[in-house]
Amino acid sequence: MKPRIQPYISPENYHSLKAMAKRPGLSESVIVDRALTAYRAGEAENKREAAINRRLDRLTRQFGRIERDNLVIAETLATFVHYFLTVTPPVPANQVEAARAKGDMRFDLFVRQVAEALRSGQRILQNAVEDVTAEAAPLETHPEHLNGERADA
Repeated sequence: MKPRIQPYISPENYHSLKAMAKRPGLSESVIVDRALTAYRAGEAENKREAAINRRLDRLTRQFGRIERDNLVIAETLATFVHYFLTVTPPVPANQVEAARAKGDMRFDLFVRQVAEALRSGQRILQNAVEDVTAEAAPLETHPEHLNGERADA
């Protein structure tokens, strides 16, 4: 036995309900029951959609940070290459092989150092940025650096 209810609805919904109930196989009760089921499913869908939106927002922020980091890396590399090409003198023809061998040795050392930094978790760029930002802290935040004077004096 299904429970009986007697809700009040707007005149527009009442006329729509009566018109829909005239279709074969439908009654007012079936229509209202299906509408409530769809409404509850929509609430669950809204919760799921909100969770998905939160995840998408988090991913969007993460991708923004990755994009910013990649821009920093690209600019750093471009600056280094520009500097390197500007200050490196051409190698005389009789020293090309020795320079190439020395370059290969230096590159191998570079690759090993990068691999070690990645393995150990020590990040050269991150450490350098932290050192620079620590040095750039304003003096007024460190009153002991004011030659013995108090910051509020």
